[in-house]
Amino acid sequence: MQYPWHLYVMGGLYFIAGIMHFVKPRMYQRIIPKYMPNHKLLVLLSGVAEIILGVSICIPATKDVSIYGIIAMLLIFLTVHFHMLFVKSAAMGLPQWVLILRIPLQFVLIYWAYTYL
Repeated sequence: MQYPWHLYVMGGLYFIAGIMHFVKPRMYQRIIPKYMPNHKLLVLLSGVAEIILGVSICIPATKDVSIYGIIAMLLIFLTVHFHMLFVKSAAMGLPQWVLILRIPLQFVLIYWAYTYL
């Protein structure tokens, strides 16, 4: 089955984001809230999840399950975005307006994934 090109873009974005968890793991570890255990493991697991979801969204047999996985992942990642907004050391030097904008962007990404169901 041929999917629209933008579904492949979405898959590619998650694949690349997942790879970045292995290229720059410390950057991701810094933004995880302190109350979450084993930051290194969480970064690696989330990277693997993004890679798997990015690839499997492009496979007809796994597309729908992958979309639900992406939606769940984005909802879980909201905790990180709020943490970055309220904890200066986790903000990576980003301006406040960017940190605020990232929160509704999560819902745009969720909607984007949902449109492929």
